[in-house]
Amino acid sequence: MKHNITHKRSQGTVDYAFRFASEAHEGQLRKYTNEPYIVHPVAVAKTISEITEDIDMICAAMLHDTIEDTDVEFNHIQSAFGFRVANFVNELTDITTKEDGNRALRKSIERRRLARVSAQAQTIKLADLIDNTSSIIVYDEKLAKTYIAEKAELLKVLSRGSGRLRATAWAIVQAYYRG
Repeated sequence: MKHNITHKRSQGTVDYAFRFASEAHEGQLRKYTNEPYIVHPVAVAKTISEITEDIDMICAAMLHDTIEDTDVEFNHIQSAFGFRVANFVNELTDITTKEDGNRALRKSIERRRLARVSAQAQTIKLADLIDNTSSIIVYDEKLAKTYIAEKAELLKVLSRGSGRLRATAWAIVQAYYRG
């Protein structure tokens, strides 16, 4: 797979982030589509690359699920990409587990946490939400109703992220409700 993301000044860094994320997610498949998991981080990074030249944000978008879903730790990302990228990825990593309570409680905790993360992390989260929401609406009608309601609540607190991505995410939510 190729990522098709171009960056005028830091193409090598984008390519390295792609290889790093690909290796970290090796063997993982995306829920619903059964395609290699790396397709999702690439889609998120591509969306970010379309709204900013910030190489750290593009790399963090490519790596956004590595701490949460693989054996990669914060210090690995920091060593490879620097503190700023590692910090964005850390801000995007869910902190709750099933032991913290039911889904509604966990989503509430995450929503409060995400309300306080950086504008850059909120922007990456918006790109993540856009890609995930599109898949869930198509592939899991049962979960979609709950998921869309959760994302509508989340969008209320992602107010410092990209206005363009936020508008796109709201449009997806509204289109779902219009049916």
